[in-house]
Amino acid sequence: MIPAAAGPKTLPKAELHVHLEGTLQPAFALELAAREGRDVSAFLRDGAYRTGDFTQFLAVYDGAAVLLRREEDFERLAFDYLVSIAGMGALYAELLVSPDHGVASGLSAAAYLRAAARGMARAERRCGIVSRQIVVGVRHFGPEAVERAARIAVDPAFPFVTGFNLAGDERQGRAADFARAFDIAREAGLGLTAHAGELCGPASVRGTLDALKPERLGHGVRAAEDPDLVARLRGEGIVLEVCPGSNLALGICPDLASHPLKALVEAGVKATLASDDPPFFATDLATEYERAESLLPGRGLTFTRTAIEAAFVDEPTRRRLLDAMLARAMALGAPPAAG
Repeated sequence: MIPAAAGPKTLPKAELHVHLEGTLQPAFALELAAREGRDVSAFLRDGAYRTGDFTQFLAVYDGAAVLLRREEDFERLAFDYLVSIAGMGALYAELLVSPDHGVASGLSAAAYLRAAARGMARAERRCGIVSRQIVVGVRHFGPEAVERAARIAVDPAFPFVTGFNLAGDERQGRAADFARAFDIAREAGLGLTAHAGELCGPASVRGTLDALKPERLGHGVRAAEDPDLVARLRGEGIVLEVCPGSNLALGICPDLASHPLKALVEAGVKATLASDDPPFFATDLATEYERAESLLPGRGLTFTRTAIEAAFVDEPTRRRLLDAMLARAMALGAPPAAG
């Protein structure tokens, strides 16, 4: 067991799956709405977002995201989020950034990415947290839009970008429709991950692995329904970016006790913990570690180590992060994570 002094609230953490716009806190959204003269009462009331099923969530997400209209909005968004999770013990984070959302807000893709990068650099200077950008293509915008996002991702003008991801409504399109986008990103040396096995079942996970060949999967928890697929994930070393709070809020699982995280980890599948869109789902990174602790006591550092080992960073940065994790864990009196 982890000593009380090194419980989930203070444990070193790392996060590989959080959408930049999905970190927009209600108070900031209301501030932006007042500035822009927009009525947000349809989806933001009593200081909380009003999300329902996944389709409703997408509408609320997009409605909140377009409140971000200026470069300084995205810079502040990235800075505020990273500083907040650094206060929860996070050493590293990957922000999922969507050039399509930046353009919808009236910015160029370049201005959007650079604004977020300024916030990320400021956060590192302020509190030491390291971060990178993972560009997402939105699948319900269609294959051409996803390819366009991939071409932006591979532009060397954006050094914070180290990976590419397929996000959006998993129910739309086949994974194979987006293979060209992933080839573009792969040829440029970017890390690859894709949302799959959240809304849709094992067939979606299998199709994504076959067509896109990612190193990681966003969510992936529905793979637990197919023992052969679980064996494949274990055998291929695919890392899952698991977001329990998101799964609960969207009804993927009826309660925490039935969440597949425990079964997947005990079957030998590599998993990390993340908050996805934290204020939209009334969660945060520390809460996700607390949830995992209730399912798998004493495994917190293993989740962090897995995330750092799977992070889309250069090897010197990875080594530095692992060393920092172990040093902080030792200072807290926590046992070392399994390698």
